[in-house]
Amino acid sequence: MSDLIDEPMEGSNTPEFSVSEIAGTVRKLIEGELGWVRIRGEVGRVVKARSGHLYFDLKDERSVLSCMTWKGQIAGIGVMPEEGMEVVAEGRMTASGFQSKFALNALNVAVAGEGALMAMLEKRKKTLAAEGLFDAGRKRPLPYLPKIIGVVTSTQGVVIRDIMHRLRERFPRKVLVWPVAVQGAACAPEVARAIEGFNALTPGGALPRPDLIIVARGGGSIEDLWGFNEEVVARAAAASEIPLISAVGHETDTTLIDHAADKRAPTPTAAAELAVPVRLDLLAWVNEQGGRMSGALRGTVAQRGQRLADLSRALPRSDALLDGPRQRLDRAGERLPAALRHGVQQRRVQLSDAAGSLRPSLLRAVVSGERRRLDTASERLKLRGIAERRQRLESVAARLNVTAIRQDMARKQRELTRLEQRVSEAGRRQMRQLSERLEAVDRLRETLGYKATLERGYAVVRGDGAVVKTKAEAAKAGALEIEFADGKLASGAGAQGGPAKRAPTKKKPPEQGSLF
Repeated sequence: MSDLIDEPMEGSNTPEFSVSEIAGTVRKLIEGELGWVRIRGEVGRVVKARSGHLYFDLKDERSVLSCMTWKGQIAGIGVMPEEGMEVVAEGRMTASGFQSKFALNALNVAVAGEGALMAMLEKRKKTLAAEGLFDAGRKRPLPYLPKIIGVVTSTQGVVIRDIMHRLRERFPRKVLVWPVAVQGAACAPEVARAIEGFNALTPGGALPRPDLIIVARGGGSIEDLWGFNEEVVARAAAASEIPLISAVGHETDTTLIDHAADKRAPTPTAAAELAVPVRLDLLAWVNEQGGRMSGALRGTVAQRGQRLADLSRALPRSDALLDGPRQRLDRAGERLPAALRHGVQQRRVQLSDAAGSLRPSLLRAVVSGERRRLDTASERLKLRGIAERRQRLESVAARLNVTAIRQDMARKQRELTRLEQRVSEAGRRQMRQLSERLEAVDRLRETLGYKATLERGYAVVRGDGAVVKTKAEAAKAGALEIEFADGKLASGAGAQGGPAKRAPTKKKPPEQGSLF
């Protein structure tokens, strides 16, 4: 039976295809018949490959459809599919010939209905809350009066105008605006980059860092506000080191950035009111505090003055304070002369009593007795000192030993002899070194002197005993003497034609002159 099946049927007119041909035909049929389609289903497995391509499944209760979005198409896909999300995917059907599979090339993904969006939002909110991004303990207090306010919003809408108008009314401040898209696929990444960009600025730099950030947008549907529900925006708001106010939508609209921000404002106008106080109210409060301070100061001064007046009434008069001391002084002045006379008389009687007991003979006896005591004490001191010195001398003499002194002298004599030998050897060595240096210097002198130059064929010319350096000096000289290496030669008269004169017999030290 198997042999019959394997053999082709004779006389059959069924066309024969190769595997590639049939796969290509199926692909053409699918792409031609279906083309652009919209498919609704639940997202199953989601995989983002290393190459950047996105693969996911759409499923219902009976079937599963494979979907893929190429790397260059992900930016315009819209909503990033997540497992369990109900979506509507649009794209082109295609088939893979080498695996005999068909799939949807998804170019646009949207959430199917508001209920699915809210379910996904609730799931994302629980995930971020579990990480602690919404905790009240990590929220920063808003600055009371920020110098610079950064606003993240669109420059095309009325939101920025409302914020600027409200700030001018309450308390004018410097405002830095970072334009972003407030809806669509570009909204979430641009808002996140704006928050991170404000935090990256340098305080006090050319573009100063703001003290407060306001993220604002007007009202809209949940789809319009969905960019502020993206995880990247919530994480950027939670990570911001600058205090952040969220003012997205109307009072009833709530997004994830509202939970991650440090403060939520129901409207953009309310955000401006939270950012700065009312300047006129501050001025009125300052004036009120100044008035209260002035009144308190006046009341305090008046109270202290009244207390001072009360205390002054209880104090006695200055005249009354001095009356008693004046009277005591007058009485003491009246008693002073009589007291002085009485004291003088008493001292005179004491002097007379003391003078009566003083006699010259008594003084001489006292002096003689003291002199005898002094002589006795001096004799005793002399004898005691002599005995002490004799004992010290005997103890020193007992310690003296001639043998030890002689041994020490012999040792010192040996050391002296050794030092003499070392000094003599050092002197002889120094003399040899000096002699060698002197011989080297003499050889250098011979080498550098003019005698060595004469050996090379030069000569020294002298006229009348002096070295001749120029032709004019030679013409003026009465007699010339030429010195060669092997001796001297006297020449004839000079240019004037006179007789030749002999050079003086007195020899002068050689001088350097003209050599030829």
